[in-house]
This record gives sequence, C-alpha cells and structure tokens, in this order.
Amino acid sequence: MSTVRERSMSRRVSRPSRAAPGRPGGRGRPGPGSRWPYLLIAPAVLGMLYLLVYPLARAVLISFQDFRLRQLILGDADFVGLRNYRTLLGDPRFWEVVRRTFVFMTVSVVAIMVLSTLVALMTERLGRTARTVVLSSLVLVWAVPVVAATTVFQWLFHSEFGIVNETLTGLGLTSYEGRPWFAHGTSAFAIVVVLIVWQSVPFAAITLYSALVTVPAELYESARMDGAGGVRVFRSVTFPLIRPIFMLVLSLEVIWTFKAFVQIWVMTRGGPGEATTILPVYAVQTALAGQRYDLGSAASMLTVLLMSGVLVLYLRQLFRQEGEQP
Repeated sequence: MSTVRERSMSRRVSRPSRAAPGRPGGRGRPGPGSRWPYLLIAPAVLGMLYLLVYPLARAVLISFQDFRLRQLILGDADFVGLRNYRTLLGDPRFWEVVRRTFVFMTVSVVAIMVLSTLVALMTERLGRTARTVVLSSLVLVWAVPVVAATTVFQWLFHSEFGIVNETLTGLGLTSYEGRPWFAHGTSAFAIVVVLIVWQSVPFAAITLYSALVTVPAELYESARMDGAGGVRVFRSVTFPLIRPIFMLVLSLEVIWTFKAFVQIWVMTRGGPGEATTILPVYAVQTALAGQRYDLGSAASMLTVLLMSGVLVLYLRQLFRQEGEQP
C-alpha cells in the first residue's frame, strides 16, 4: 500500500500544470496571439499618426487644390492637379531661393563639421577638469532655446546698442559705428550662418567626442611609433574608426540646416530683400503674403523632396564607398 501511494504521489508531482490560455507558464505573460501589447501602445501610435502623419497628408492634399483664404473659411477647395507645382517650377524666384538654400546649407554644414571635429579633438586631449568645463559649456549652449539665442544675436549686432559695433569702434574701426548689420544682405546672411553654426556645434562636438573616446589608445601609440604625424594619425587611424558616427552627424546637420526656419524668421523675416530667404521661409512667405496656402504647401513638399533627394544621393555614395572597402 505504501508503494502504491508513493507512486501516485510522484505522478501528481511530476504532472505539468495547465497554464491559463494566453498565459504561458501561468506567470501572467501574454502569449504570442495576445492583443494586449498592441492595445497598450495603440494610444501612442495613434497620437504620433495624428501629430505627424496627418499634417503631412493634409499639406500634400492642399498642394493639389486651389486653397486660399475663402477655401480656408468655407472648405470648398477644388482639385487642380499639378497646377501649383507647375507655377512654382516656372517661377525664376523659386529657383533663386533653391540656389540660396543650397549655398546656405553647404556653408553652414561645412563650418559645423570642421569646428565640431576640432572641438572634439581638443576636448579629448584636455585634462579631467578642463574637459568637464568644456563639455558643460557645450551642453549649456545646446540647452539655450532657439528664440532666446536668436534674440541675443539680434542685440549683439544692433546698430546702436550692439556689443559688436561698440567693440569694433573701441578698437579704432570707426567705420563700424552705428553700422546696420541687418540692412545689408551679405552681413545678414553671414550672421544667420554664424547663429546656426553656434547652435549646432555643441551636439556635433559632443557626439564626435563620444566616438573619439572609443578609439583604442594602442592604435595611436603604434602610429606614432611608425613616425606618423597628427594629421596622418587622424586620417589613417581616427577618422576610419569614427566614420559611421561622423556620417550620421553630417546627415543630421544637413537635415537641420536645410529646414532652418525659426532663426531666420525671428531675425530677418527673410530680408533684407530676399538675402536670407531659403525654402522654408519662402514657403511661409508664399502662404501668408497672399493667402496662397496651396502654393505654400507645394513649396513645402518640394522642400521635402529636395532634402530627401540630397540624403538619398549622399547615403548611396556612402554605402558604395563602404562596399568598396576591403
């Protein structure tokens, strides 16, 4: 009897317990067919679609309509096909803005990447205290709101109360006394570029510095033992290892510079004349000046297409170069 009882008890202990349906192991975890994970993330996904995808889709729709102030109020816009795009592409002013946009992007991105690389290299070679000061300063500059930084630059270059004019005048350059910087196209364009570069360098420098600290010190020592100088070490050792991060930062800077709007709109509104008018500013001017929201939406869509085309060509070239490497 005791043997039979022991066998029955062992069977009960060794028999696997049945898990609740949809909960493997009875631990409360959702099974492969459970819908709970999707229901939990559904509000976030729907909110993202409403805030990001819906405005884009709405702008695309308006770009194919005759959408002015009357249609904005009454909502009876007519479909006109590609008429708005033909109007823009046939406007010489639009192509002049495109040329200015690419010049602005090229100058800004080159200055950002050169300065941020130099700052990252300098930071890597500093001591702990100096490095902490530099990184903290970069973070503080990065944290300054865009409108606040733009307002500061406006006051720096103010014709009567600006520190720049006062400093240059104090150095004996009397021709800069009361100089209206924002009344000249070249100087206004240069100030906007300086502002964009000043705001963008901290992110790029910190990111590149984080990539530099991952380079093994043994590689530097081997290169120096072979007689390589600083430029050769950077070209042959440092840059190949940080190249993926460098290219990522470059892509982000191209995007952010291409769509720069707030700084220009707050500082110059695209002036004087059209000296600082780039594509995002042109789209807003077109939409607000004559209530041509259809042309403004078409200009925004062309801006997205141009920026996407630049990034596609750049990424294709990047992947091709990586594929050619042994």
